[in-house]
Amino acid sequence: SAAAGPSPRRLIRAIWHGRLSYKEGLLLQRFHSALLRSRPLKADCLLLLEHRPVYTVGIRGVDPANSADGDTDQLAARLRSIGAEFHRADRGGLLTFHGPGQLVAYPMLDLRNHGRSLRDYVCRLQRTVVDLCARGYGLGDARTTEDVGVWIADRKVAALGVHAANYLTSHGVAINCNVDLAWFQHIVPCGLLGKSVTSLTNELGRDVSVESVLPEFLDSFSAEFNCEVQLTRAATADFCVE
Repeated sequence: SAAAGPSPRRLIRAIWHGRLSYKEGLLLQRFHSALLRSRPLKADCLLLLEHRPVYTVGIRGVDPANSADGDTDQLAARLRSIGAEFHRADRGGLLTFHGPGQLVAYPMLDLRNHGRSLRDYVCRLQRTVVDLCARGYGLGDARTTEDVGVWIADRKVAALGVHAANYLTSHGVAINCNVDLAWFQHIVPCGLLGKSVTSLTNELGRDVSVESVLPEFLDSFSAEFNCEVQLTRAATADFCVE
């Protein structure tokens, strides 16, 4: 009999939602998590968006580097006073910022469909950004380190914080495209003293918008996760999957 051909690559729907509040992003993730639980073979997707200015703290809480305010409530009040929201999140990681000019990607995947462990998933998500930087923008010195995220020297260009329950993923990665880096000066990002935050715009000396990074990110994600990605653009408040 004829040899079987290669298995077709899995199709993942990528949905661009534009700029949302952090709360709206959480609602989207909860909606798609429910779809994954009910339709595990069909509901994998990649949520893509920007957030309005927000500081979030992960399940590890506020680290010592950011505890000068006394407690989380005082920290939240200070950060809200400069015009940002503040939210506690059920992701890994510590305190960070999300805002305009940052491409946020929330892969909503059932890892059992992809033969991935959580550790492998995190590594592939980081390598997606390393490949994006190198192939898309000639930043061959982008790398991973013992500190989670993607770095150029001691400058963090992408933050990562994920959650997985019963193999279903949420939260994800935030890539600094042309975000205003001044927002990071109000905190010690991820509690890492002596290190700084950068952006693609800052590294390249030219404006690099979120929408220009989007196709490059999808190419890198598709290659790293060995899948086909189909991009759609959501209508306002479109939480539905066909």
